[in-house]
Amino acid sequence: MRRTTAIITSAAVFGALSLAGCGSESTPAFCDSLAAAQLSAQHVRETNVAENGLSQLRTNLNQLRADVQQLVTDAKGQWSEQADEVKGNLDILKASIEAARATPSDTNIGAIRSALNTLMASVTALGDAMRDTC
Repeated sequence: MRRTTAIITSAAVFGALSLAGCGSESTPAFCDSLAAAQLSAQHVRETNVAENGLSQLRTNLNQLRADVQQLVTDAKGQWSEQADEVKGNLDILKASIEAARATPSDTNIGAIRSALNTLMASVTALGDAMRDTC
């Protein structure tokens, strides 16, 4: 039960990602990637673990990871510094999740929360930098 609570908490933190949306029909690829990451974050936030189980949450987190990775790829040229920071923080989150799966403990669950908060801050910073372009 503790593990489920930690995953729900992690999902709530991911759901708090505040990304700028993109609004034009002929937007650059990085704007579309930003919008996709925003939508994936919303899906993670709205996942009902009690109703749909952990498999749906895992699916939504995997999609979010893929969308954030695409965002990093697309933003690399113009916002490489912020994109590199997001990529590094995504790698840290992945390692934290793997460590918690291997050895569920309060320390490892806390590391996930910390990594999620750091990732959230870096994605928000990237979104803020992109806001005027999208």
